[in-house]
Amino acid sequence: MTTAGEKQHYALALIQQLCLHIPDTMRVRLLYDIGCQQERSLCKWNFFDHLLLSRFQFAISVFHAYGHQWPCQVVYHPRKRPGFGLSDGEGCERLWSAL
Repeated sequence: MTTAGEKQHYALALIQQLCLHIPDTMRVRLLYDIGCQQERSLCKWNFFDHLLLSRFQFAISVFHAYGHQWPCQVVYHPRKRPGFGLSDGEGCERLWSAL
């Protein structure tokens, strides 16, 4: 979780803090560059209980999806997952490029 590349522990900390501040019935959809890996890690290592994890749905931000393998794109592309609408998940990328 702390090797080179994307640092998943930052996302885990954010998810943990988010869970402290939202109602127990709220469903959350997360767009993340490596949303596929994040979901896999959460399931594999049992960082959160299954009931909490069932409230989350992960997808890959649109422009990063094309760097993933085809089976991953089919499952995690936000245009293929219901509920994500037309969000592309690249809001932060636009902010950083403007700075």
